[in-house]
Amino acid sequence: MMIHEILPVGMLECNCSVLGDESSKEAVVIDPGDEIERVREVLDRHRLRVRAIVATHAHIDHVGGISELQRQTGAPVLMNAADGPLYQNLAVQAAWLGVHPPKISEVSQFLKEGDLVRAGSLSLEVFPTPGHSPGSLSLHLPGERPVIFSGDTLFKGSIGRTDLWGGDSAEIMRSIRNILLRFPDETRVFPGHGPSTTIGEEREHNPFLRML
Repeated sequence: MMIHEILPVGMLECNCSVLGDESSKEAVVIDPGDEIERVREVLDRHRLRVRAIVATHAHIDHVGGISELQRQTGAPVLMNAADGPLYQNLAVQAAWLGVHPPKISEVSQFLKEGDLVRAGSLSLEVFPTPGHSPGSLSLHLPGERPVIFSGDTLFKGSIGRTDLWGGDSAEIMRSIRNILLRFPDETRVFPGHGPSTTIGEEREHNPFLRML
């Protein structure tokens, strides 16, 4: 049985997902952007041990709390190498938002296509989906009720911004067309911000995808 709790954290309300395997009590935390005390409350309530901390991309609202969570849990930090420069420049990103720059952790593993992020019986497949940032990635959890964690690539009724550093509008559309829209319509999508959706709903109703 899977535990899944979503916490909108920080001033930009990034969706941080805590995924846990009920049997092994192992967990993956996706995009711990801020408010690590709330993340720890979920982990402690379910008695979960963090096996991996994963960033779908390295914008500050998604990675600002990584260092603190890594300090508290000792779990490895995983992200795509193409977003390494973004992560190393958190101080610049913090200045854009007018906030105090968070600490930076050493990245334990740079994720690439085909990698698996495991916690107990959970196995998340890594799919690079660049466009919002050079190293944006999505995570697919297969099963009877398949799930995608799309970061800021695909939202309910919208897509990610491409006017930030490293953004590319043509590339994000290629990522959505060639990767995300290949999944079945019933696949649930948990974006980096806002409500969940499905691939089928976005294929039919998302105005940005009508040209695909």
